[in-house]
Amino acid sequence: MPVAKVALLTGITGQDGSYLAEYLLALGYEVHGVVRRSSLFNTQRIDHMYEDPHEGSAMRLHFGDLTDGVTLRRILEAVGPEEVYHLGAQSHVRVSFDMPEYTVESVALGTLRLLEAIRDVDRTGIRFYQAGSSEMFGAAPPPQSERTPFYPRSPYACAKVFAHHQVVNYREAYGMFAVNGILFNHESPRRGETFLTRKATRAATRIKLGLQFTLYLGNTRAKRDWGYAGDYVRAMHLMLQQDQPEDFVIATGSTHSVQEWVHAVFDRLGLDPADHVREDPRYFRPTEVDVLLGDASKARERLGWVPVVGFDELVDMMVTSDLRLAERERLLLEAGHREPPAIESRA
Repeated sequence: MPVAKVALLTGITGQDGSYLAEYLLALGYEVHGVVRRSSLFNTQRIDHMYEDPHEGSAMRLHFGDLTDGVTLRRILEAVGPEEVYHLGAQSHVRVSFDMPEYTVESVALGTLRLLEAIRDVDRTGIRFYQAGSSEMFGAAPPPQSERTPFYPRSPYACAKVFAHHQVVNYREAYGMFAVNGILFNHESPRRGETFLTRKATRAATRIKLGLQFTLYLGNTRAKRDWGYAGDYVRAMHLMLQQDQPEDFVIATGSTHSVQEWVHAVFDRLGLDPADHVREDPRYFRPTEVDVLLGDASKARERLGWVPVVGFDELVDMMVTSDLRLAERERLLLEAGHREPPAIESRA
């Protein structure tokens, strides 16, 4: 039997990390994930993939943190990965205005620490993927491609620009196979509940079942290029299978406003957003990004990558999933349960 490839993922418990781990396991990889130590368990997105390591599980978890370069280096030495997918970060844009120092520490310096650890352990043998963001383009006019100058408009975006240029620098200075995936917004039923798309589907389905009445949002005029996270992790993997390291924009090439997203969600539930959606200034950003629209023609031509799930299908998928969640929530409340059951740790 061929020896399985070994991949190491930071951010494995996040939306993208869980889909990528799933995808790599299906390809026959041995997958290792870095997780932060916490008194609360946060492995819900990957629990369905877990097997007892004593029984030869293809997925293993390791305690580590992007603020701790020594531990990152030890994990690399112990795991010996051929591919590293760096997805871990403080990734909430609005929160980055409230926590700029921590955001830069984890996003910018965390990437630098990981690059240095890889350089120390194995300068050219490990292939490295850095999760960039369309937020780096910020106020740059659309459509945005690999040739578009960055114009970041948040601490998060500024930190991602730093990380992007460090990847390019390490690639050119040390001959590392290091690439940036500049991914536009990508969503799924596994999206965190504080992110706009999931916040809307979660609230609308709870409203439908009488569990809440109002959804508070910030700027509903902002436009985004929304795709499906499960499609986008395929692109991450493809980038590390190329002969030469290159950076790629990954996007659908179409844009919708926040208002359009909200109306699509509420329409599917037979609700009128005018009855339930209210504007709250606390959710506005100090500097707004008006339009993000990606040009992924390079990925289409070089990687053969195209998105499969469209806007309407993505909305349907997330509404269906959150409606089931709201139904379970209502059943638990009717039975007198106020908190969900504890979830066993997988680290």
